[in-house]
Amino acid sequence: MTFAARITRAPAPFDPDRGDEALAHLPDIVPELAAVIRGAAGCSPYLAGLIAREADWLAPALGRDPEAVLDEVLLIDGDNEAALRSALRRAKRRVALLVGLADLAGVWSLEQVTGALTRLADVATDRALAFQVGREIARGKLPGQGADDIETAAGAVALAMGKMGAHELNYSSDIDLIVLFDDSRYGADDFHDARAGLIRATRRMVAMLSEQTHEGYVFRTDLRLRPDPAVTPVCVSMEAAERYYESLGRTWERAAFIKARPAAGDLAAGAAFLDRLGPFIWRRHLDFAAIQDAHDIRLRIRSAKGLHGPITLEGHDLKLGRGGIREIEFFTQTRQLIAGGRDPSLRSRATVAGLAALAAKGWVPGDVADTLTRHYRFLREVEHRVQMVNDAQTHRLPGDADGFARLAMMMGQGADGLQRDLRAALEEVHDLTEGFFAPGADTPPPPADIAPESEEITDRWASYPALRSERARALFSRLKPDLLARLAAADRPREALVAFDGFLKGLPAGVQIFSLFEANRQLVDLIVDIAATAPELAAYLGRHSGVFDAVIGGDFFSPWPGEATLTCDLAARLEEAPDYEAALTEARRWQGEWHFRIGVHHLRGLIDAEAAGRQYADLAGAVLAALWPVVGAEFARKYGTAPGRGAVVVGMGSLGGRRMHARSDLDLIVIYDPAGQEASSGGRRSLATRPYFARLTQAFVTALSAPMAEGRLYEVDMRLRPSGRQGPVATSLEGFAQYQREEAWTWEHMALTRARVVAGPEALAGAVEAVRRQVLSARHDRARVLADLSDMRARIADAKGAGEGAFEVKLGPGRMQDIELLAQAATLFGRGFPTETLAQIARAGADGWLDPVDADALAGAYRFFWQVRAAARLLTGGAVDTDKIGTGGMGFLLRETGLTTPRALADRIAAEGERAARVIDEVTQVTQVTAAKSAAGRGDDG
Repeated sequence: MTFAARITRAPAPFDPDRGDEALAHLPDIVPELAAVIRGAAGCSPYLAGLIAREADWLAPALGRDPEAVLDEVLLIDGDNEAALRSALRRAKRRVALLVGLADLAGVWSLEQVTGALTRLADVATDRALAFQVGREIARGKLPGQGADDIETAAGAVALAMGKMGAHELNYSSDIDLIVLFDDSRYGADDFHDARAGLIRATRRMVAMLSEQTHEGYVFRTDLRLRPDPAVTPVCVSMEAAERYYESLGRTWERAAFIKARPAAGDLAAGAAFLDRLGPFIWRRHLDFAAIQDAHDIRLRIRSAKGLHGPITLEGHDLKLGRGGIREIEFFTQTRQLIAGGRDPSLRSRATVAGLAALAAKGWVPGDVADTLTRHYRFLREVEHRVQMVNDAQTHRLPGDADGFARLAMMMGQGADGLQRDLRAALEEVHDLTEGFFAPGADTPPPPADIAPESEEITDRWASYPALRSERARALFSRLKPDLLARLAAADRPREALVAFDGFLKGLPAGVQIFSLFEANRQLVDLIVDIAATAPELAAYLGRHSGVFDAVIGGDFFSPWPGEATLTCDLAARLEEAPDYEAALTEARRWQGEWHFRIGVHHLRGLIDAEAAGRQYADLAGAVLAALWPVVGAEFARKYGTAPGRGAVVVGMGSLGGRRMHARSDLDLIVIYDPAGQEASSGGRRSLATRPYFARLTQAFVTALSAPMAEGRLYEVDMRLRPSGRQGPVATSLEGFAQYQREEAWTWEHMALTRARVVAGPEALAGAVEAVRRQVLSARHDRARVLADLSDMRARIADAKGAGEGAFEVKLGPGRMQDIELLAQAATLFGRGFPTETLAQIARAGADGWLDPVDADALAGAYRFFWQVRAAARLLTGGAVDTDKIGTGGMGFLLRETGLTTPRALADRIAAEGERAARVIDEVTQVTQVTAAKSAAGRGDDG
């Protein structure tokens, strides 16, 4: 579609005579174009001059598709330096004219306008850099480089920064570049010569673009964003740049690199450099400390530019002043810095796209993003027209009435209306962004009344590691009044304060977590709630405060994703880890966040004990399934590929039964199948099959249980493997099957009822499950099984007694372990192969092995005991001590069980246990007698 066919508006000429003069150079254009030409030239002396100079080109160009015209203009070439300089400046004039008219006529949107200007900058920079590098190659100044290396600038790359990087150049923008070179392309002996040659090429490139000649200039070019510009050359080696950013990089440089992209030269080397710089730009944890840094930068800019004070339209800086474009950019970039390390979808270079992404993930309210986007577009359009007047790199509004009249005519509205719109936009932008950058400006609540005996606690806070820096102390001083007020409002303020003290004492540093609290006051409520309810969890948070990131990471309150989705998510993250140790660290961080989520949801009543038990089991299954192949790959790298069909990990106990609590360890068995390949693994350090899988198992256990900076994943118990501690840590499939058929004790068959494969190849998993079903479906001597069950119960009672205290629900007659043993024994005689205790009880009732009333009684007792067990293990790792868990913890236990007093809870536990014990005793005694009589009558083992 032609330019004329897409016109939607036309500026009114501020100087009609100048507009008529411009029209005289284009006598045959259609009326729609004539109005645009007359208005543009009548408002902008710069555009009037370009129209006169480029009239012969412009007349036919306006009769074509403007995108095709732009493509043609950007085919810039020149056989020598003079020709290329002239071609670049001609392209600049024509793009400036085409863009200016397309903008004023509404032919192109803001993004199309800024995109066209950026394309010119990219092409111009690339042509100039390649030409100057080519000169150095021709002179033999770049060792080892030939004509084929000119296209990639012999390893040099110009990174576009700022608006150029984001495809957002304004009408009279300069361009910010960082020029680097890939030093790995040159040997040690050639490095200094190459560096000198590329520095010369960079200087000449800048001159080619920015020098003013009789034909004009291309772009004012700024290289000051490079590392330490006062002492570094204009072209820096990538290695030196990486060292600088790793050791000395500042927050403003991180923000600058959000928009960075390779624009000219060796684009592949530039992209690889930015990938390596990713950890500097995007922090692993939510980085709320960046808010204060951005606020400080804003204040320094305002101070340096004299931009303090109320908004006054005359001479107001649209870019740097209050409510200006930079406010919106800072608002967007700072939030991207906060969350972009965890969510790559937030790493958009463009401001409008960045706001949209932040709104989509809940980091910015949708209405705020829409408002800031609308004002951003408006202010950018005004900025362009201010610059179009005289091609001046200015962002200041006019200082007089005539200036505003000219600007209003370019905008197609009256001066009064334009001023109202400008003031409203600037004020609303300022209001929306200032509160985000300066939350401490609000009046803090008055100090809470602290009991004298508690002052000894608060007085020692200043000595804690988290408050050793001046910045941390300043942040905490703003938080402290509100924090103490919330602690004082807890049911037991003293208990909450002591628990919070444990949290604060464990923090290794405070700036990040205090910044996070300041920006998200709901987290203060959460830590107070945890401190008042689960002191041990509060102390854990002090050591692992990074898990708070998950609370505001976007999905914390979403529906539970399930084991399969969790496995895929962790597997993808582990695949991205640069090495094995990093993968283990990432697994711990990821597991810690999800584990924390389950605990918080349970603590706050968002899920019950049943859901928590399943979710903890899902999480453990996902960790095992995702980590097993990673450990296997690392092991294979050293010792060769696993023989045969590999190995699977079998979950036993609470993992196999899909009912875990916050402190559950993992009962595991590893089963391998050499599939006839008993030879060695064939790696660099070859191992025979049996030691191969034994060492692989040991490596996996280490990967799960080794303490690292992020803690450990799980404690692992492998005593349920064939022959227990005396047996090998990994068992062959044939050996496992033979042992279970011929040697296993009754309790081992009972344990097998809760076994399930949680990691490893599907084919082998199916074979293991087939063995399990074969063993469980074989005929079992009921009298013997029940006699063994009675013996086991007696042995456990002798060894462990009835547990600890009135709130014990696991050990003792009729408690959880007792019920589980009966359910497992029943599964040896029933139909099907359920692995979950409640499903096993239900199956026993359906089969008639248990009276349905007894089955319901056992299931009800088991559910009640689990409610107590799951809640208690969230509060403490030991026995439930009312003094230790405090009033808040006991309140949580009572809420979970629906009871009102600790005494009522103890009585209910005792009553449920006695009832379940009677059922178990009666079932085992009656069934033993019946089974014995039946066997005697048949004269066989029954």
